[in-house]
Amino acid sequence: WFMIRFTGGPVTAFFSGTAITTLVQSSSATTLATIGFVSAGILTFSQAVGVVMGASLGTTTTGWLVALVGFKYGISKFAFPLVGLGALGRLMSHGRNAAIALAVAGFGLMFVGIDILQSGMADLSGFLSSDKLPHGTFMGRVLLVGIGIVLTIITQSSAAAVATTLTAFHAGMIGLEQGTALIIGASIGTTSASALAAIGATTLARRTALAHILFSVIAGVLAFVLVPAFVWAVHLVEHQFGFQFGAVILAAFHSGFTLLAALLILPGVNRFSAIVERLVPERGP
Repeated sequence: WFMIRFTGGPVTAFFSGTAITTLVQSSSATTLATIGFVSAGILTFSQAVGVVMGASLGTTTTGWLVALVGFKYGISKFAFPLVGLGALGRLMSHGRNAAIALAVAGFGLMFVGIDILQSGMADLSGFLSSDKLPHGTFMGRVLLVGIGIVLTIITQSSAAAVATTLTAFHAGMIGLEQGTALIIGASIGTTSASALAAIGATTLARRTALAHILFSVIAGVLAFVLVPAFVWAVHLVEHQFGFQFGAVILAAFHSGFTLLAALLILPGVNRFSAIVERLVPERGP
């Protein structure tokens, strides 16, 4: 209902996609729902383009949540109680209250996963370090982007790949440049869900999936080009002011390049949509 009600134009659709994905913490869920609505004729293609771009930005909030909350507090102390309370509420209630309780349980499970990741990374830190991974070269960054893509395709969740990357960075297993490359890979890899959903789908659905893939690739290429300057600027600020950003800098990088790509494409979204339509022509019923 929210998606249908608040997707009047591309910009409005962009903010709706961002808000929905922030709430459900899954860009794949938002994108797949959008593809379904386009196939059913509920959303137009131009609206869908705005939604999938917003979904790409909304999924970056997971990184902020992990970096700002997951690493700074003893999350295991309240994660399991959240799961227990949510599960109990789900069993004892119905309708909207049951859905809220299920969301609480899922929120708790996400923090349980982060706690497990932290423990696992701490054990691995003695065997794996940033020196053992590609770094400092163009091809090294390309390889790490590929690893991020593969990791996301395997888990079918960019949130899981991003959380793993942030945890590894927090544990000192990877450096900033390596972390940015893995984040870019996760951002591109999440489009695999759209690609799978487009198989055998209607023309509008395939166009929506392609729009999501193209946007993510454009954002990834833009971020890849900016990585050296970004890493240099971060190291300069840390050296000059003696300030350590921590994992939050990777979350900021993820949101930053996604938002920058959206700001570049949204003003010309009609031209972008026209390109996609030419790439996927109408085939009839």
